[in-house]
Parts: sequence; C-alpha cells; structure tokens
Amino acid sequence: MRKILLTLLISTTVWHLCLAQDQPVQKGAYSCHLKKISSESVPYLPDNSAYSVPHAFDVLKYTLNLNLYQCYFSPYPKNFSASNIIRFRVDSTLSTIKLNAVNTSMFVDSVRMAGVSYTHSGNILTVTLDRTYIPGEIAEVKIYYRHKNVADGAIYATGGMLFTDCEPEGARKWFPCWDKPSDKALLDLTARVPSSVKFASNGALIDSVFSGDTLIYHWESIHNVATYLVVMTSRVNYNLDIVYWPKLSNPNDSVPIRFYYNPGENPSSTKAIIKPMTDWFSQHFCEHPFQKNGFATLNSQFSWGGMENQTLTSLCTNCWGEWLIAHEYAHQWFGDMITCDTWADIWMNEGFATWSENFWWERTGGYAAYKAQINSDAANYLANNPGWPISNPSWATTTPSVNTLFNYAITYAKGACVLHMLRYTLGDVLFFAALQAYANDDNLRFHSASIADFKDIVNNITEEDYSWFFTQWIFAPNHPLYANQYYFENLGSNNWDVHFMTRQTQTNAPFFQMPIIVKIHFQDNSDSLIRVMNDHNYQEYSWTFPKQPVSFTFDPGNEIVLKQASLTQGVFYTKTWTGSITDDWNLAGNWAPTGIPVNESVKIPASAVRMPVVRDDGMSCGPMLIEDGAVLSITDGFNLSVQGTVIRQ
Repeated sequence: MRKILLTLLISTTVWHLCLAQDQPVQKGAYSCHLKKISSESVPYLPDNSAYSVPHAFDVLKYTLNLNLYQCYFSPYPKNFSASNIIRFRVDSTLSTIKLNAVNTSMFVDSVRMAGVSYTHSGNILTVTLDRTYIPGEIAEVKIYYRHKNVADGAIYATGGMLFTDCEPEGARKWFPCWDKPSDKALLDLTARVPSSVKFASNGALIDSVFSGDTLIYHWESIHNVATYLVVMTSRVNYNLDIVYWPKLSNPNDSVPIRFYYNPGENPSSTKAIIKPMTDWFSQHFCEHPFQKNGFATLNSQFSWGGMENQTLTSLCTNCWGEWLIAHEYAHQWFGDMITCDTWADIWMNEGFATWSENFWWERTGGYAAYKAQINSDAANYLANNPGWPISNPSWATTTPSVNTLFNYAITYAKGACVLHMLRYTLGDVLFFAALQAYANDDNLRFHSASIADFKDIVNNITEEDYSWFFTQWIFAPNHPLYANQYYFENLGSNNWDVHFMTRQTQTNAPFFQMPIIVKIHFQDNSDSLIRVMNDHNYQEYSWTFPKQPVSFTFDPGNEIVLKQASLTQGVFYTKTWTGSITDDWNLAGNWAPTGIPVNESVKIPASAVRMPVVRDDGMSCGPMLIEDGAVLSITDGFNLSVQGTVIRQ
C-alpha cells in the first residue's frame, strides 16, 4: 500500500508540475476547467431552479439583428439595440410563451408578429400571443430590445474587441431565448460593425456588405445550436487566416477552418496540426459535421483556456497549444454536434472531450502515450475526489454552481477515465463501433443527448445490457477499494493450482462489477494473462497449470484506473465449512467462545487472531489468522463453522 500511495503522490506531483509550465504542456481539459470555474457567466437567477420557465414549445430558429457599431469606440460601451425573431412549434395548447431574459442586462421595447403584448420581470419575458395556438402549429414572435451598458459576464467590450461567453446559462443576458441545452435551434445572425472590424459567429458567412463606414456581417448556421454555444467574436484589425480541410468523403469538397488572432500572435503550429486532427476525429467519430470551423483568441478579459462555441472556439490570448486545441476541437463532435440534454448529462460534453484529447496522443505515440494521459487523469481524481457522482439527477432541474458542474476531478478527469474503462470493458472493436453509432445517430446529431441515450446505443451495439456499468461509474460516487488475495497450491507431479479471491472493502460506494485481468508469472519465465468477469464480492477463481507459478499480479495494465488495490498471499477460505477446535485454539488472544449455544453465532473480535483447527476433511490447517469480523458458529459440540476470510500462517 505504501508503494501505491508513493506512486500516486509522484504521479500527482508530476501532473501539477506540468500544470505550472507554459501552455503547450498544460492539459487542455484543465485549461478548460479553469476557464469555466472562473467564468462570470453563471446566472444565479430565480428561474434557475426546477425549470420554472414553462416550456410548451420547441424553438426552431433565432434570427438576431444587432447594431454593435458604437461598442468598438472609446469608452467601449456594452449597450446596443437589437431584434430577435423566434420561430417555434407549439407542443401544447398555449396563448403565451415565457422566455429567459435578464432584467439587469436587457430592456424590452416591444413585441411584434404573433406577439401582441408582454411583461418583463423576474428575468422572465412573458409574451402574449395573438390567439390560442394548438399543438403542431408554428408561430413567430419578434422582440425589439436593447442591451444595457453593464458588465454582465456575457457581453464583453473593451479596446476595440467585442465577444460573448455564455456557458452555462449566459445567453439570456444578451438575447431573449429559452436558455437550456435541450432545445437547440437554427441561427441567423446579422451584425452592424465599423468597417475596420472582422466579425465572426456560428455557421457560415453568408455575406458581408459595406454601407459607408459600416460593415454588415450575415452569419447563418444550418445546424441546430444550443443557446450557450451561440457566439459573437470581433475585433478591430483582427488577423484572419483560413485553412481548408478536404473532406474524407469527397476530397473535391472542403471545410474552411478560420483562425482569428491578435496582432503579434502566431497560430502556425495549430494551423499545421488542424488537418491531421480533423482526419483523426473524423475517422474515429464521424466526418467533420459543420459548414466551417474556427478558433479565435480573445483578450485579457478571457483569461483561461477555451470555450467550445459551435464552429468558433474562443481561446485565451496566444493560447495556441496543442493540448487545448485538441480538447476544444473534440467538443465540436461531443458537446456541439451532440449536446448534453441537461446539465446532469455534462459527462457527454466534458468527459468525452477530455478522453478525446488523450486519444489524440495515441495517433503519434500509440496506446502507451494515450494511456499515460489516462493514468494522469486517474491520479488527479484519486488525489482530489470530492465524493460526488459524475451525474446527479437534480442537476437536470437545478443548475449547480460552476465549481460543481466543472469540477476537474469529477467532470473531466473521472469522466475521461470512465470512458477509458468502457473501452477496456467492451474492447476496441465494440467501443469504437459504439462511438461511431452515437456520433452518426440521426436522432441525436445536431440535437441533445442524455447519458441514457448513449447507454442505449452501447447496449444495441454490444447486444448486451451494460446498465450496471453506467449505474456504478456514472451515477454512484467514489471507486472500488480492492483487498485481493491469492495462493499457489502444489498438487504434486509438477502440477499447481493458482487460487485467487477478489474482494472490495469500500463503504462509501456500491460493489463495482468489472472484467479483471490477472497475470501469472512462472518459473520457466513464461506468463499467462487471464481475463474474468468479477460480478460479486468475495469471488474466487482457481486455475491449474503444469508448471510452477512464482508471482501473481492483479490488473497488470492498470486498466481499471479508478481504484485503490492491495494484494496479499495466503490460503483463504470464504465459504462456510466445518471443523473441530483443539484444546488451546486461541493461542494469541484472551477471548474464548465459552457458553455459545449450539447453532448460534458470535462475531470474532480482533483480539482472537490465532486458532488451530481441523477441516471437515480431516486435514490439519494449523494456526490461522482470522480477520476481524469473521463469524464463528458452534454447530454440534466442538464443531464449528467460519464465515469470513481465513489466511494460513
């Protein structure tokens, strides 16, 4: 155990030393975590509990038109005028709709089209419709509003740069919307800016039109976007480079990948790897799904890591490191193309992106390079585990704090390790088939997915029920503590039995069912790897070999990375058996089972540690060590049975 603790200490120390270095050697997942827990974008608002905004409609499209012209000139105000057309399908009979719109950030002027009147209080915009709509009907409401000149953690404007930052629920601060990740919608965004400004948003650039000293940008996403992934990024004298990625399915077609960067920065390293990285993720997940993609460095107001806005990732100043790019780019598949259905499903975003960042290193360094990163995440989790599960059902209705939602040890590190252990459990063929089936599912692509949706795909691909895996690793806290035992038995004629018992001792988590691998090393310098399913506690295994075993290893590849484990050698009997007591059976303790009625039991205390017994087959077992907690039963005269672990000395 001391050796294990020392290894964990060394691993954790090395990991933290890495974090202290420059950006290229800091894990992208950790940078992402730092950004999100330091973000001011979380709105702690009255409607933030239990989905109190009734949602009886499905938003189909947001059409935003914003006049941002004055925001790029000193003193760089944050106020602007705008309109928003919300197109929605009615799910149940309604005559009003309720939207998220933060009162301290925006002022509503009027409503039009199907909207005839409104009230705006308590951060809820209630729009009265022109009639009662029935399920299946489609309507449009146009809202004229103004953003106030306030620093609200969603709109940032300073020094000629304007950008947004919305996760988890900051979009409601700059446009009226239904601000939960389960309702994704198309986006059409037009912005008026000075002619010296480069302005970027989601989807593809439809056109940019000069009108005097004004440039009107028109961006449109033909794929659904979650509100927290809607983005505006712009700057006076922004640099812009474009790399074209040829599609795997059609090399004559390509996807533009745009690089916006500040004067003095050099994104050439990222430009050099973006094509092979797109190839790698496309080959193993699905082909790059969007019209375009891009990265944009911001200013000191965005001080940590990155934010995976759909098709346009925000990065901190000069943050072009490969680790961060790999993490944020993986989000375009897991988080953007398929978005967590609720915040209880955040593993579908951050766990998958952290695993994918690690998986990127497998491309050049092989499995060992990938596994080193998984081991690093496991060490961080084991050193910093706060003791809650990856997914808490209450988060679906009550958005937790960013320190909980984006806790590194749980959401990122443990999340990636669980995906690795699913890979180990299924094997590569089934694991990657499940990932590809998930990424290519027509019901999930460009929509939202729950953990249950992914579990169902795993079950369909494997034709087995893996509910147990998700229950224990995702919805239960903590991890297994193994106290395993083994011994070798000489059968004669150079035949040997290898006996193994796996035991879990944790009290703060359920039993963890897992396939386990053991390695047996023999006197002739050969090895045998054996894989078995461990589906209950105190499970015993026995194997016979025509050669002498000399050493035994549990989980030699450390594939069950989220665990603490010890392994001891000695004979064990865990099933009830009958024997007889000798005259001085309690050699080391002062306790004796005097006066125990026949067929009743007594728990053996820790002081009773040695006991000569004879098994019911007549074979003398010699002095025994009996673990504290074993149960002794007098069955007939001096006969006894022991239930627990007994190790021969």
